[in-house]
Amino acid sequence: MHSEALSLIAGRREATDVFRDVIDPADGTTVGRVAWADAAAAGRAADAAAAAFESWSATTPRYRADLLRDAAELLAERSADLAETLAREAGKRLPEAEGELAFSGEYLRWFAEEARRGGGSTMEGERSGRRHLTVHRPAGVALSLTPWNFPVSIQARKLAAMLAAGCTVVARVSEQAPLAATGLIEVLHDVGVPAGVLNLVHGPGREVTSALIAHPATRVVSFTGSTEVGRSVMAQASEGIVRPLLELGGNAPFLVFSDADLDAALEGALIARLRNTGQSCVGANRFLVHEDVAEEFTERLARSFDALELGHGLGPDRDGAGIPDLGPVISGARAAEIGAFVTDALERGGRRVTERDDVPAEGSFVRPALIADAPTDARIFREEIFGPVAGVWSFRSDDEAVAMANDTPMGLAAYAWTRDAGRVWSLTDRIDAGILGVNDAVPSVAFAPMGGSKLSGIGREGSSVGMEEFQETRYIAWS
Repeated sequence: MHSEALSLIAGRREATDVFRDVIDPADGTTVGRVAWADAAAAGRAADAAAAAFESWSATTPRYRADLLRDAAELLAERSADLAETLAREAGKRLPEAEGELAFSGEYLRWFAEEARRGGGSTMEGERSGRRHLTVHRPAGVALSLTPWNFPVSIQARKLAAMLAAGCTVVARVSEQAPLAATGLIEVLHDVGVPAGVLNLVHGPGREVTSALIAHPATRVVSFTGSTEVGRSVMAQASEGIVRPLLELGGNAPFLVFSDADLDAALEGALIARLRNTGQSCVGANRFLVHEDVAEEFTERLARSFDALELGHGLGPDRDGAGIPDLGPVISGARAAEIGAFVTDALERGGRRVTERDDVPAEGSFVRPALIADAPTDARIFREEIFGPVAGVWSFRSDDEAVAMANDTPMGLAAYAWTRDAGRVWSLTDRIDAGILGVNDAVPSVAFAPMGGSKLSGIGREGSSVGMEEFQETRYIAWS
């Protein structure tokens, strides 16, 4: 199992005098350790990326594509070890950890293909003998700052696009789940990404991030995390006119209309709310259900929540046998905060529809809870829960459903379950979110854009536009 996370600067793995333990949230045991660096190390990493930019940006798209394709193959070879590591450090169920590693490989493959498609355009001139064209060039040094909930796939989505675009990179991963993500970066290093092109710095988030954004060579910062931290990143980026690419918090509505296939909607609800134990920025926070089916939907979903078993993501024997339905949340502090959402909803008049409240004796587990009849000023309606808790509300008309769905400052994802094609097109125009899953609980794919509106961020990752975020468009007028 991958058990040590070291910084990688100018092609050299670096230890420090200070290490921090990485803890398994399911049982409190130590999974590994991470070398704790500082702002000085961040500066050296950015220097290395700046020094490597000229030669890397001059490489051919085919060269970069081949490296990414090789990395996808090597990642697949190492995926069993990294999946076990990921399951332990992030509290994931083993099948989900394996799925995340596979999805990470898809990003490497997609951007390997996208690197060779190039970009730019030609335009007709207004007079004979004159030509107008554009080309895309790498932006420069790019920063990849990622969270703990999907530490490998989110990092892969950023790194693959940055490298395909011809940027050099400095990455920082969350100290709560740094091991498997470090393994991904080591894969890219081991297939031959040149020294200095891809660097990794562990250490205190604010200190390391501030040093990296302030470096004069930094041109783009890509951050995934909370809206609060995203504001800080954007403010720092504005000082140096560094381009920010932000995927921030969500508060996704899950709309169920009276014509929906209720069995499919219930299955989708379990996935959209409880994937990764509810710790997903695109997770369904608010179930908005037509009054004709609200009672049945609520009762059946509550029974499904109560039927779930909690435990270690590798199973009771830690060998993949008897894997439970849900793992722990990332920490005891996160579990307490999720509990505060439930308390707030009940104090405001909400009703807990689920009946079970048992959890394993050790670890940061949260029993799934479904709350009905809470007012819309309750925290479970207004804020991102980021855990296995949700509220359910009813609506009478499409207009009311859309108004409730949009009644949030967030706009990352939304879900809708209906058989009416006309309604789907209407929702596409009216729901204010960057992603809409229609009868689909897992809409994310490597070749589609990922991002949101309002306080959920700016810019898009994945797809062809995801590579363009790390490029500049150069215009040429030729007479």
